[in-house]
Amino acid sequence: MMTREDYLMITERYRQGVYVKDIAAELGVTPKTVSRALKRGSEPPKRPKRRPRKLDPFTDQIDGMLRDGIWNAAVILREIRKAGYTGGITQLRDYIHPKRALRPDAGVVRYETPPGQQMQHDWCERWLLIGDVRQKVYIAVNVLGYSRHLHAMGMPSLDANHTYEVIVAALEAFGGVPGSVLVDNQASAVLDWQDGRPRFNPRFRQLAAHYGFTPRACRPRRAKTKGKVERMVRYISDNALAGEPAFDSFDDLNAYLATWCQTVANQRTLRELGESVSARFAHERELLGPLPRSRYDTAYHSTRAVSLDAYISVRGVRYSVPGHLAQQRVSVRQTLDGEIEIRDLAGHPVAHHRLATDGERFVTVAEHHACLWDQVRVQTRDLGYYTEVL
Repeated sequence: MMTREDYLMITERYRQGVYVKDIAAELGVTPKTVSRALKRGSEPPKRPKRRPRKLDPFTDQIDGMLRDGIWNAAVILREIRKAGYTGGITQLRDYIHPKRALRPDAGVVRYETPPGQQMQHDWCERWLLIGDVRQKVYIAVNVLGYSRHLHAMGMPSLDANHTYEVIVAALEAFGGVPGSVLVDNQASAVLDWQDGRPRFNPRFRQLAAHYGFTPRACRPRRAKTKGKVERMVRYISDNALAGEPAFDSFDDLNAYLATWCQTVANQRTLRELGESVSARFAHERELLGPLPRSRYDTAYHSTRAVSLDAYISVRGVRYSVPGHLAQQRVSVRQTLDGEIEIRDLAGHPVAHHRLATDGERFVTVAEHHACLWDQVRVQTRDLGYYTEVL
């Protein structure tokens, strides 16, 4: 900044006939700066001191969150308000904006797709408190390519059955079926690649045929080609699940995620497109295919041998079945929400149980074993018989 002494030197040297460019060289400034000083006729006016902002006491906290990779202004606002900030989000965004140039480039490439053409599917993992137990939770993330309409759901596992369940739940939430579903190379969807083409899991193909979408997979080591869902994975972690919130159960978690998607994620404006998610989804929903009449069965299916005492074993727990099926085989259907349905090999339902919890080892319905007790014959005698024997 030019000082009074600098201005006095400029006027004196100019009075002596020194060229403007030579004066500028002596001071280490540009000729324009010297010319402006001569035209102004005085040194530059002092800049007024910046008024303190409500945000100033929280800038260290904000910078720390930015270093941790949290750039979402709404999340940062929520955290600094907990610390006492009373200002608005505009002041916060003005502070963050010039720093975005320093944000590490995630290198995600997004490809635009026509409405109704594609859904992208992925998972993220988070440690959360579920019922006072800190555990790893798998969050399924499904996003429509055109509108960016989001569906998220937490699961205790990401095996094939849970993968198919969250895809079905997303299609039901969207109210229709896109032309294709793009997945990563998880075994529940892609077994391997042969001659440059994915070999899909037969059950995933069955799911696709049931709903009428085309299965598609990212090439190995090129998962970022599904950039929209990759971005949503980070968005959920930085916004919905920032600070590791606690939940009473998975039902509680999923109710929270559904509300967050409806009121936050699917209400945002897409700056790169200049439209809101809700407006684009209103158009895309009309171009989705219809849902089938029946829901795809995502339950676990198996067969079990019935023991002599009319029990079957599921996950180390013994469940009763009707006694007449002892030493036969039965089919077992176990839903993801813990219902166990047992059928004989003719397909007739014979028993129903709730998956055992709290260390139970036996689950018994007394009526199941009534016929076994009927087969036990105990001879009864009058007490006079023993008198005669003696």
